[in-house]
Amino acid sequence: MARLALVTGASGHVGGALVPRLLDDGWRVRVLTRRAASLVEEPWGESVDIVEGDAGDRDSLARALDGVDVAYYLIHSMASGKDFAERDAAMARVFSHAAEGAHVRRLVYLGGLHPPGADLSPHLASRVEVGEILLGSRVPTAALQAAVVIGAGSISFQMLRYLSARLPVMLAPKWLSNRVQPIAIDDLVQQLVAAADLPDDVNRTLDVGGPEVLTYADMIRRFARVTGLSRRRIRTVPVLTPGLASRWIGLVTPLDTRVARPLVDSLVHEVVCRDDAERLLPPPPDGLLGFDDAVRAAMRDAAPDHGLRNLALASAATAVTAVAGALATDPTSRWYRDLDLPAWQPPPAAFPVVWTALYADIALVSAATVTAAERRGERGAGANYWRGLAVNLLLNGGWSVIFWRGRRPDLAAIEAALLTASSAHLTRRATRESAHRGRLLAPYPLWCGFATMLSAEIARRNRRSTARR
Repeated sequence: MARLALVTGASGHVGGALVPRLLDDGWRVRVLTRRAASLVEEPWGESVDIVEGDAGDRDSLARALDGVDVAYYLIHSMASGKDFAERDAAMARVFSHAAEGAHVRRLVYLGGLHPPGADLSPHLASRVEVGEILLGSRVPTAALQAAVVIGAGSISFQMLRYLSARLPVMLAPKWLSNRVQPIAIDDLVQQLVAAADLPDDVNRTLDVGGPEVLTYADMIRRFARVTGLSRRRIRTVPVLTPGLASRWIGLVTPLDTRVARPLVDSLVHEVVCRDDAERLLPPPPDGLLGFDDAVRAAMRDAAPDHGLRNLALASAATAVTAVAGALATDPTSRWYRDLDLPAWQPPPAAFPVVWTALYADIALVSAATVTAAERRGERGAGANYWRGLAVNLLLNGGWSVIFWRGRRPDLAAIEAALLTASSAHLTRRATRESAHRGRLLAPYPLWCGFATMLSAEIARRNRRSTARR
């Protein structure tokens, strides 16, 4: 009977690519997942044994590991919080103990490549700890360690792709000059499969990477060249911390800040292979795939990126609104100068500054939110956001017409209240896509709320003049 492999993390990019390769090589495959329905639609969904359960639950593991020869542990947290490392470590201990009890012949783990003795980020340190826990079990373990994985569904590749495509000129953190050894997804999967047949006395970490060592800046430039983009100009600066860089990535790419931060943290170090893994995991007969060919292969499977198109649409819409509002505004008119204005109203010069910043904010967050929805295949959600934005901008421009041209502060106050509600609704939609984007858009409904109070106060102070009109 064919050997049985258990794959955890099969819904991820690496696990999803590993399963069909194992099947092609004659393995029987079982997958452990929290939601069986999420894997049924996979092309290989009907060819594997699906066990629904939790990798930290002993009963689930007893069912999943029964009769297994090799177990692949491809689970790691991309979340934040105070206790994610403890949760990951606890799950690894439960899994290793269950593997011992089930007499599994070998464990294969995929962790992150890192320099020895470095002061690692919490996420990278957690992945190292998980590897050490598995290596400390009584089951022989191969703990592969990789850096950037070049594949269409790889989060690290997506970050590279979107930064390269969307930023022809960038001021970047100095760690973009650090060396990285990326690996093609097909080569990584081939080495994961090969690790299953390592001798029983092999219980160690194995650094795996492609044939080229590049800086991250070089990877951006090479990606642009391979995909036909114009030359990317990069200047490194020392002031962008990993936290700031991840927030910037969360804004200009579809990646959530919470996902971007672990990726950024890993690039703070030089991540190149330093051991003799090639002796135990030889490259495929045709050799490892170079960076350029790996990018071409990944892009053949990549979904189209409409981020720049969406940014152009959102920018055009906000620009039209801004121009319409500016044309309607006339703070030098005698009517306005005769109004009784509250003392707490900001000076006239403040309004153009605030609105310019808010319009830029609206355009960036809206484009990122719609693009993220489209990337998940939820075009309906993207279309709904566009409709909400259109209503919002009509209300936005309408306030200027009602207040300045109609000279009706009372109606403008009502309009501003509707605008505040619409802006809050947009912010909630953005928050559902990304908490970071929601926080970025939050100043918009807050400012609109302030404008509502100001309009209402001006209307109250000038009832007679309004009535005379």
